[in-house]
Amino acid sequence: MTDTRLAELDALSTEELRDRAFNQARRRRDLKFFWNLLTLVTQSDKDTQDGWLGSLDATIDDAVALWREVTDHHYGENEPLVRAAFIDYLMSNP
Repeated sequence: MTDTRLAELDALSTEELRDRAFNQARRRRDLKFFWNLLTLVTQSDKDTQDGWLGSLDATIDDAVALWREVTDHHYGENEPLVRAAFIDYLMSNP
């Protein structure tokens, strides 16, 4: 079953994986998921971490907006890592 699920997810486009993972993370209010993705595609510095994740006002919508601003859905050489993160999240959080 796991191999079948993995094959089904791997056959999806990166954007479809992103949509599914983001929808699931929003429902779960999983801010950590978004932060982990941002660390894959950005070089976070202390100011970014203190000013964004450290804020008590940080929300899932803020995370999604920051993700869109940072990546504009262009993952470059990090696309394999991002795809793997989406698939791992969807497999571990059915």
